[in-house]
Amino acid sequence: MRIAYARVSTDKQELYRQLDALKKVGYDKLIQEKFTGTQKKRAGLDSLFNTVRPGDIIIIESISRLGRKTLDILSTVEELKEQGVEIISLKENLDTSTPTGQAMFQMMAVIAQLERDLTVQRVNEGLTSAKARGVKLGRPKMGKQKVKDALRLYDSGQYSVKDIIRITGISQGSLYRKLKERESKMLLFDIKNKLKKDEDQSS
Repeated sequence: MRIAYARVSTDKQELYRQLDALKKVGYDKLIQEKFTGTQKKRAGLDSLFNTVRPGDIIIIESISRLGRKTLDILSTVEELKEQGVEIISLKENLDTSTPTGQAMFQMMAVIAQLERDLTVQRVNEGLTSAKARGVKLGRPKMGKQKVKDALRLYDSGQYSVKDIIRITGISQGSLYRKLKERESKMLLFDIKNKLKKDEDQSS
């Protein structure tokens, strides 16, 4: 069975664009929800897991529909594959049933874990150094450095969004916007690298 899954983050957002894209490729069942991707525990995603059976295919408009955090997305994909379910993402042209698609997700997993480990290390070292120099971490920073610090704290997994806002002075809306922009750039970068490697191997 081909199961389509669509998601937006808030009730004010519409699903029309995703639904139009999914309708073009066709599906047997549609699961949709309006809930933030920052939380992995979602009614729609739970329904998806309860619905799928080995051999089924999940179709999504974009890989980001599965979640906002790269590690959460990879975890979801891995759990589904363990159940014998394949995933097709239209925007990224990814299909986990193909060798190329499998390689892409494996590469994303390695990069995400490496980045997480390095970020945690940098954040801890930075906080220790700042405290040693008597820097007040609650003082807002400006510009790119403020955004950079906020993203590092978020990636460390040790701070809540409220803590990050308090420490860096960045707004919640700005933080979520920067996270989405970074994730899109990361996925595009990985895809371009994979396509280039495939071209080099075939030439």
